[in-house]
Amino acid sequence: MTMIRDTAQRRAIRKVFLDADRPLSPEEILTGAQRIVPNLGMATVYRSVKSLVEEEWLVAVDMPGESQRYEQAGKAHHHHFNCRTCGRVYDFDGCPTGMDELVPPGFVMDDHEIYLYGTCASCK
Repeated sequence: MTMIRDTAQRRAIRKVFLDADRPLSPEEILTGAQRIVPNLGMATVYRSVKSLVEEEWLVAVDMPGESQRYEQAGKAHHHHFNCRTCGRVYDFDGCPTGMDELVPPGFVMDDHEIYLYGTCASCK
């Protein structure tokens, strides 16, 4: 069994996710965590994120045409809004009804993702 070290860097990265409560890019993680641990580097962010994904504390969020982001695991089904002005990604709850009607005849849908794009409240 591998022992997971609880370092100041890992605690800072967890705090960044808890405070943000939205999907974050590695660059956003670095910027936020450096406010707590100024000498934190990108390599440490990548190693910590990899470990937190393996521990199932984080999950990857794949956005079409965007770099991968990460968010806390265990959230209920939700979708994402990408602000075209600031580049931040936000969670939103809910699904449109009638999704099954979009599936071609003879096909079976087992999952879906919805991405909305526009301007967030801060950039508006």
